[in-house]
Amino acid sequence: MRKKICIIDLELLSIEGDGFHLMVSAKIGRNKVRLLVDTGASKSVFDKERLSDILGIEDFENMEQLSTGLGTSTMQSQMTEVRSFAIGNIKIKNSQVVVMDLSHVNESYAALGDKGIDGVLGSDFLEYHNAVIYYKKPRLKLYY
Repeated sequence: MRKKICIIDLELLSIEGDGFHLMVSAKIGRNKVRLLVDTGASKSVFDKERLSDILGIEDFENMEQLSTGLGTSTMQSQMTEVRSFAIGNIKIKNSQVVVMDLSHVNESYAALGDKGIDGVLGSDFLEYHNAVIYYKKPRLKLYY
């Protein structure tokens, strides 16, 4: 059982006046990234173009299985290793991450006047860290 607690402020992004998305800041290496907190996403993923810029690599390892969701029926996903990922006090070294083209998601955010996301923090990460989301004062509590 994980004993330490990490509490992270969330950004509430208003969507068309009657809804919102939750965003959280994290780091890949020394680079700040912005992630959509998505309890309905089975896996955490990073945007291929943005991760390529951060890591300075262009070739990712193709995964055999096609991914579903994120506004599409199926799409090719890839993998790469991230040497350092941090969210709050949680630091993860040498982690394999899923990489996908999220340009269609970022185009939707751009249409709303938003800068977009670098990835999605999915239920795999949230469940592993026993996440609790507080909406009144938007915060994310994680155990590690």
